[in-house]
Amino acid sequence: INLSCRAFSPVSRPLPTTLFRKPLAESANLGLRVSTDQIDGNNSNPATTSEYSSSLTRSAALTPSQRRIANVEKYARLPVWPVWQGVFLFFASKIFGPEVAAQWEDNIGGRVCPNFFEPAVTAPFVLLVHHRHAFMNWDPVRYIQRTFFPEGFPSHPHRGFITVTYILKGGFFHRDSVGIKQSYGAEKRHEGKHVQWLTAGAGIQHEEMWDVSVPDEKDEGNFLWTSSQELYQIWLNLPAASKMSTPDAQLLEAHSMDSSASSPPPENTTPIITSEDGSTITTVVAGEHNGVRAPVECPTNASIIRVQFTPNAKDPSTWTHTLPPTHETAILYIRQGSVQIDNQRIPPHHTVYLTPGGEQLTIQALEGEADVLLLSGEPLREPIASQGSMVMNTQEEIQKAYMDYQRGFMGMPWDHALSDDEWREHVKQNPSRY
Repeated sequence: INLSCRAFSPVSRPLPTTLFRKPLAESANLGLRVSTDQIDGNNSNPATTSEYSSSLTRSAALTPSQRRIANVEKYARLPVWPVWQGVFLFFASKIFGPEVAAQWEDNIGGRVCPNFFEPAVTAPFVLLVHHRHAFMNWDPVRYIQRTFFPEGFPSHPHRGFITVTYILKGGFFHRDSVGIKQSYGAEKRHEGKHVQWLTAGAGIQHEEMWDVSVPDEKDEGNFLWTSSQELYQIWLNLPAASKMSTPDAQLLEAHSMDSSASSPPPENTTPIITSEDGSTITTVVAGEHNGVRAPVECPTNASIIRVQFTPNAKDPSTWTHTLPPTHETAILYIRQGSVQIDNQRIPPHHTVYLTPGGEQLTIQALEGEADVLLLSGEPLREPIASQGSMVMNTQEEIQKAYMDYQRGFMGMPWDHALSDDEWREHVKQNPSRY
């Protein structure tokens, strides 16, 4: 169970579609063969094909200083919250094209996009999910649906990794088995606390319920209103030595910094750097950009960086980033707008896998406004076993994790409808041993 909903576990993943239909696309300027065939059920990620592996080696040898595109994917977008808007967007993409549907989704919501990675290849990243939803007080289907499908994610267990929940619109209410209650999100009422860094470690149960009681700012005072919600959730693997660490949940607060600032950002913040010409805004959740390092402590060597190209920027505007030499894994998700990478146009809602060689990454916004998420990291080079909501090193450890959950070692699940006092009493009566 995870933020991509109960049915969307890594065990049963939908088949993504690729940007290209040709089995292999030839790169004229590099002479590089890049696997872009549609994923099949047996070999469910092109990152595992021999063409992909050999292309990475050749590209790294040809251009050691610049990251290149190895593969481009477009994962399925599934209708939910509200389902009917997601279905409408599906047909809109068929009639008007996926880029038009992407613009409409940004405005009205109704879909979730789980990016199911192959952890052996995309290590240390296990999963990326992009949620975009809307809860309307005038939607009759919503009130029927929530009687059997809660508006959020009731208590569920995790072990062995970190969940990073980065909220772009709306917010969440969090409660967990170690007695932590949090409210966080992207709205003024959340006071800048827009990222939750949850270390599952040895085991934790938590619930994340949408904060839908307050309308969007533009709808305040209106009889009919919408509560918009949008977020990323990232599963970041932990090294074996840290998998049984003490669970914890901390909130990270947005902290704006000058690009030439000499002092480090405060603890528990995500530094936000605006370029001198105002063309880009870079949010560093983890890792470092241009000498500014996020203060969050993480035993995994990884970076999570969001890049926003402002609409008033010079067209086209460019963002450059130096990746640590150890960050062989580099993945880009295009949330909004179209960008150019490695002389190739990438439309919105596509996932780009980069080659492991090279330290420089250059992204250019082609049409003004754009929004990109960068995930990069050093592979753990350890065995990995992932099933449902547990990420460990062996299948035996996975089985033990679920046995420990069933024995109540991670506390006992609770009804999301419990009041805070009832939940606290439940946690007190059913304590987690971690």
